[in-house]
Amino acid sequence: MSLIQIQGLKKSFQGTEVIKGLDFKLEKGKCIALLGPNGAGKTTTLHMLSGLMKPTKGSIVFNEAKKDGDIRHLIGYLPQFPVFYDWMSGYEFLQYVGHLAGLSRKEAKERSLELLELVGISDAKNRRVGKYSGGMKQRLGIAQAIIHRPQLVMLDEPVSALDPFGRREVLELLEGLKKETTILFSTHILNDAEEVCDEILFLHNGQIVESGTMADLRERHQQAKIDLVFSKKSEEMENVLKNHYLTQSVLADGNKISVFVKDVEGARREFLKLVSDKDWNLDKFEISSMTLEDVFMKVVGK
Repeated sequence: MSLIQIQGLKKSFQGTEVIKGLDFKLEKGKCIALLGPNGAGKTTTLHMLSGLMKPTKGSIVFNEAKKDGDIRHLIGYLPQFPVFYDWMSGYEFLQYVGHLAGLSRKEAKERSLELLELVGISDAKNRRVGKYSGGMKQRLGIAQAIIHRPQLVMLDEPVSALDPFGRREVLELLEGLKKETTILFSTHILNDAEEVCDEILFLHNGQIVESGTMADLRERHQQAKIDLVFSKKSEEMENVLKNHYLTQSVLADGNKISVFVKDVEGARREFLKLVSDKDWNLDKFEISSMTLEDVFMKVVGK
């Protein structure tokens, strides 16, 4: 069932259009990633969906909004750089947020304890927030976003500023939260979306350039791929592989060259012979499937 429909959504700043007509809908009970590089318009889109910013054109329709258009009871929001009262404990902060959300004193206490357990920081409930790690603060931020049991939780780059341990903690938490509510989170880290999301929205230059489940995206864009990693970067290697008759396209990243091919078995034989004949220093040769990053780079034409 659809929770929200977005049609023709646009936003301009000083005459410059940064969001150029978005059309999509979010289904209940899904985890959706809004993917795109920095500057693609992810935060602006979330600000409009959360009511923090008015669109220049277009519509945002929540199916269960109040008659006056109030959507605050339906959504929870965690900004990219959340701010806390560092002198409060985590337990005190959640109770405070619960009161702001309209919960009674008893409800706020009970819900705060429940969420501290859910997000995995109940042992630190009486510790001042200023003493929390980055991962713990993100967990607390997610708890405040869902304290009033919203139907949609929006998270802006929830793991981008975390170390690997904090990032892993938050991704595991998102995996569990999918059972509680609909999640929309923005990120430029494609592997994170691939790991926890049911659906993907690719945002590029203010436009949705592709969308669907991972299965849908792979079916539409799947190509055989061979990854070659060399001991050093060489333009000669890239040019030779790019112009090979079995090559469809090439992505180069430092010493790694990913070649999308028409005939994977034929390309395997040809490329290995080529490496041997030219005496290239090959460290790794792997036949693999397309990743979400590969799909994105293909879609945006890079």
